[in-house]
Amino acid sequence: MKFRFEFDIQPLPQPINHYHKLFLIGSCFTENIGEKLKKHKFSVVENPNGILFNPVSVAETIINIIENKQYTKADLFNYNEAWHSWQHHSRFSGITVEDTLQKINSSTTHAHNFLKQADVILITLGSAWVYTLTEKALNATKGSVAANNHKAPADWFERKLPDTAQIITILGTMLDRLGAFNPNIQVIFTISPVRHLREGVIDNNRSKAALITAIHYLIEQLPKLYYFPAYELVLDDLRDYRFYAEDLVHPNYHATQYVWERFMQSCMNKETVQLIDNIIDINLAYQHKAFNPSSEQHKKFLHTYWQKTKLLKEQYPNLDFEKELAHFAQ
Repeated sequence: MKFRFEFDIQPLPQPINHYHKLFLIGSCFTENIGEKLKKHKFSVVENPNGILFNPVSVAETIINIIENKQYTKADLFNYNEAWHSWQHHSRFSGITVEDTLQKINSSTTHAHNFLKQADVILITLGSAWVYTLTEKALNATKGSVAANNHKAPADWFERKLPDTAQIITILGTMLDRLGAFNPNIQVIFTISPVRHLREGVIDNNRSKAALITAIHYLIEQLPKLYYFPAYELVLDDLRDYRFYAEDLVHPNYHATQYVWERFMQSCMNKETVQLIDNIIDINLAYQHKAFNPSSEQHKKFLHTYWQKTKLLKEQYPNLDFEKELAHFAQ
């Protein structure tokens, strides 16, 4: 008997390798994939405004990065004894204006320079629902979309669901700007498998449906776009609450690991996957805690992995193995 529906994934036309610069933006699922990419020595910039869920905030952020927008005090608001930006996650908030602006502007400038040279951008959308600011919100343009609520009062926001045509226009405008800024960049879209149940089960499904319809319309019009089915892998392949955390909202380790493995299979070539396996081997050796660090056996272990790491560094000089080489050279 067959208990799972496994499906083929169309391969990425130009597979990702370790010489590529990868720009990731979007929901918390973006950060799960980003963490794995960084762990395996890829060059990554991830969520320079912090976690973003809706297509409006993602599009606005990418355009602001393209323009290298530099924020001033006039763009911030003070709430609960801290300074915040409506376009940034609370990780960019600070006790002083200077601290907040330094974090925001340095991140934007770094992202601008990286995106100009990036080979791939992975955009993960989590929810189509947007929260627009009301006249009660501090230092806000009424009707503008908040990327983060900063735990502000509920009456500062109004919840709206853009229709598919609006999402297509928002993302299409952003793609036009992105293509002009970096004509060679490969765009990968994906939908987060995280379930936004705070919106309700029905409204979560309406939201995901709107995102999926909009993205596939754009892919049909713009053949350079690619869709990686993270949402479908969890919802239709794994399709079991065993693969969710206790909150029944976030995919657990086994689910994200499965999605990562399918991502490697469809978006990377065999040489890159083999290099990842070698890096995993070195990472495990680096984390190894010796029972007797002064033993000859451990010294031999360190020397063996020093040689392996040195050889890999010679083959791939762009990869950073400094801490590993220093550790194994003890």
